[in-house]
Amino acid sequence: MNYESLIFDIDGTLWDSRALVAEGYNIQLRKEGLAHLCVTAEMLKSQFGKVMTEIADNLFASIPLPERYALMERCMATENRYLQENPCRIGYPKVAETMAELAKNHRLFIVSNSQQGYPELCISKLGLTDYITGHLCFGDTGTSKGKTIRALMDKYQITSCAYVGDTQGDYEATVEAGVPFLWASYGFGNPEAYAAKVDSFEKLLTL
Repeated sequence: MNYESLIFDIDGTLWDSRALVAEGYNIQLRKEGLAHLCVTAEMLKSQFGKVMTEIADNLFASIPLPERYALMERCMATENRYLQENPCRIGYPKVAETMAELAKNHRLFIVSNSQQGYPELCISKLGLTDYITGHLCFGDTGTSKGKTIRALMDKYQITSCAYVGDTQGDYEATVEAGVPFLWASYGFGNPEAYAAKVDSFEKLLTL
């Protein structure tokens, strides 16, 4: 396989932030007297890969709209601050080293269903600043991951690429975007189809 560019998911692909994200959410929930809504890392496993409004609908269904989404925004803001303050030693093995090698022959990008600021945090904490050409997320576009992938491709004039992700939602996004899907099988999901799979991040080099 030979692609000019590679686009990466974050959660379940570059790192596993579930425990830290749960802690960030819970700081805000306790602050607001909503400890009964506190989440766990295991609860978040099935939510990662979904857009923020869908996660809010699933986690905070007892909160009426539009306050539900406002609460989610506050939880995400606290999560961002918490991750910024934490060393975030949660990257999968050999991510930075593999990115350094891949960057010699490919442009590398990130597309996530996250809030604004989250891709930048991941890039900074994992030491990827020198390797990532650009990124977009749901917080930037407010639309589906497939459309966000296409927006990134248009922005950077990408004509040949594959998307590396781990969930069914990632696969569906690649179908919408019309690009091949490379499955990170060590992540959170079991997609119904893929062009190829890797069982560790560094296996991208041999693929």
